[in-house]
Formats: sequence, C-alpha cells, structure tokens
Amino acid sequence: MSDSAFLTQAAALTHWQAHRRLTRRVIAAFPDDQLFGYSVGGMRSFGEMCNEFLSMTVPMTEGTVTGSWASFAEGKAKTKSEVLAAWDADTAKLDALWPKIEASRFPETITAFGQYTGKLNDLFMYVIDNEIHHRAQGYVYLRALGITPPAFEDRS
Repeated sequence: MSDSAFLTQAAALTHWQAHRRLTRRVIAAFPDDQLFGYSVGGMRSFGEMCNEFLSMTVPMTEGTVTGSWASFAEGKAKTKSEVLAAWDADTAKLDALWPKIEASRFPETITAFGQYTGKLNDLFMYVIDNEIHHRAQGYVYLRALGITPPAFEDRS
C-alpha cells in the first residue's frame, strides 16, 4: 500500500478556493436585507454563518503558519458588502499563507485555537466541510426566498 497523497497541497488549495468561489456567489445572491435578516426554523441567518466561515479560514491557516492562534471569535461583518469585502480579503490571504505551510506538517497533530486537537489535515477538512454544510443551508434559504441559487457544480 502506498503512502502517496491523494491531493497535492496545491490541489487542495485549488479545490478549497473553488468552493469559496461558489460560496461567494451564494452570498452575492442574497438580497442585501436578507443575508442577516432571514432564517428558517430558528437557525442562524446565512450572514451569521458567513461570519463563522470568516472566523475559521484565515485564522486556522495563519495559526498553522505562525503558531500564534488568534481567538476563535465570530466575524463582525454586519452587511452583505462587509461580508463580501472580508471574503475577498480572506481569499487573497489564504492564497498567500497556504504555500507557507510545510507539506510535512499536514499529518501532524496540533491543537488549534487552544481547544481543537487533531491532525492538521483533518482540521482543515473540517473548515472546508463546515463551509459546504452551511452553504447548503444558504441554498435552502435562497429557495425559500424564491431565489434560484447558483449551480452547485459550478465552482469556476
């Protein structure tokens, strides 16, 4: 049995950024007053979920690179334009930080934010999976608002 990686580090970033492009289109599809103002069944608004994404992506990557873990606080964006601006800034930061992670570190066990212990690759997969899961909630919200969401398979 081979120990070769399924994805290279560069391919993993490409995959993640493709998901982020799709999530950005979901954010953009919301009417300005509904991103933070609409929810279903007592769940959080999609804007609040986006703040969660923003509190994870760059802080997780930056903590991995620097060893300095910022507090795991929810983002502070309050409007659609603030979310999109923060999203775009984080996209550039992720592109800059990701190559600084040594590939040999991904199987390493770490404790992120002083409380989440696991293999680095699993922690990053959680951050990606969390975005995908909550993006699906965004799709439900858009449909409930009568808006056709972006095609989920189009991550260009």
